[in-house]
Amino acid sequence: MSLLVVGSVALDTVETPFGSVKDALGGSAVYISVAAGYFTTPIRLVAVVGGDFPQEHIKFMESRQIDLDGLQSVESGKTFRWGGKYHYDLNVRDTLFTDLNVFKDFDPKIPPGFKSSTYVCLGNIDPLLQLRVLNQINKPRLVVGDTMNYWIETKPNELMKTMKFMDVIIVNDSEARLLTHEPNLIKAAKKIIKMGPRIIIIKKGEHGAMLVTEDTIFSAPAFPLETIFDPTGAGDSFAGGFIGWIARTDDLSTENLKRAVVYGSTLASFCVEKFSIDSLRDLSYLKIRDRFHSFMDLSRFDEK
Repeated sequence: MSLLVVGSVALDTVETPFGSVKDALGGSAVYISVAAGYFTTPIRLVAVVGGDFPQEHIKFMESRQIDLDGLQSVESGKTFRWGGKYHYDLNVRDTLFTDLNVFKDFDPKIPPGFKSSTYVCLGNIDPLLQLRVLNQINKPRLVVGDTMNYWIETKPNELMKTMKFMDVIIVNDSEARLLTHEPNLIKAAKKIIKMGPRIIIIKKGEHGAMLVTEDTIFSAPAFPLETIFDPTGAGDSFAGGFIGWIARTDDLSTENLKRAVVYGSTLASFCVEKFSIDSLRDLSYLKIRDRFHSFMDLSRFDEK
């Protein structure tokens, strides 16, 4: 099934207690696309880069059957750059710089061949841009959207309007609480359902993820890792694993949504083991399946 991904392509500079990288390949559209590509291809990507974007990254994405017909290149501009520093508690991060560059004026244009995409995943971009994308798409079967504290605080009305056209929204626990002013996550999810999306996924970091619908509550554990190098992109990798599995199976049943959440957590767990997308580069479908089954073993037990 066809999958359209719209978001950012960036060059990230990241420092953690375990090392650092400069101008590494990043951005929501990249993480989502690479993760989803282990389940379905081709991935249709819409984003923007500057004339300084390395050709090696283009070749890498093409090698992963990511269709770049929707990748705009502004030769006179510079690619979106972000810098961050993580502390020993990797939940604590300082943003060192955010240079939007060509991303500041990003106006997503959906190529004609992309407009009939069955599945759509909207990365963490301005909700007005998300809505602009959806206005160019011909009745997708499922729309997955992401957002963040910044949009919740600065463009709440625009976000509320866009959420009415989302089937699934993925937020973390703090975003869910900020969006609903509700400390209890289950109550928060139920409030978000009334805003439009019928499927709510709340990421809880090291405590896993929760899937909530009108009649279902499902909690998946996080995978216990001994080595975590870089949390950047984990949430987008989760989204990619989730929507990639859905696109592969074309199955929106409750049980398959649960499997998709675990596959999302599986891809996120791989993502954090190396810097940038380096861990996602070296994966295989067999490795993913093995860790998926390890996730199942974490929460399986006998009654007696």
